[in-house]
Amino acid sequence: MRSTYLREIFKVGKDITLPEVYVRVKNPVAYVGGKPVSQRPILAFFAGQMHGKVRPILLKYWENKDPDMKILGPKFYGIGKKGPYIEYMKLSKYCICPKGYEVNSPRVMEAIYFECVPVIISDNFVLPFDNILNWKAFSVVILERDIPRLKEILLSISEKRYLTMQARVKRVQKHFLWHNKPVKYDLFHMILHSIWHNRIHNMRL
Repeated sequence: MRSTYLREIFKVGKDITLPEVYVRVKNPVAYVGGKPVSQRPILAFFAGQMHGKVRPILLKYWENKDPDMKILGPKFYGIGKKGPYIEYMKLSKYCICPKGYEVNSPRVMEAIYFECVPVIISDNFVLPFDNILNWKAFSVVILERDIPRLKEILLSISEKRYLTMQARVKRVQKHFLWHNKPVKYDLFHMILHSIWHNRIHNMRL
């Protein structure tokens, strides 16, 4: 769905946003985990296709502009199961998650899987399980117009706050993991709970 379409039909408090994930059938939790904070030399990382209006703006300001900001275009992309894309996420403090054609993106979940603090760039995104989880505690949300100030915004976050957010990413990770057999508080249970929460809320209105 395109973001304009979502704005027209999404009803906050009634509808829910589902996490966009790639499910590996044989081993759903393969490659989950990341480097310790002390082994994350990259401030921010992004690599992806140039669909939508936000990503080209991101590359215009940051591609090959700053050694601390690994902002790369589609030539790098090719995720692959063991490709450099995953390694860059595991080596980065912040993983940039700009919207493409759609508001949602599996990149947000990938950041959480690899214990990288997600930086979400989208003006119209109701985050998954926002009726349950406090996303401000473990992610950064940036308006599209603030892309030129991206590094400034990230550097303004204190080391203490970053460490707290990164620890919370690791803590909430279990809520976004899919298992062949459901595990308590995993993605399967979170989806059901989110639907139930909104259902109960609307019955009380």
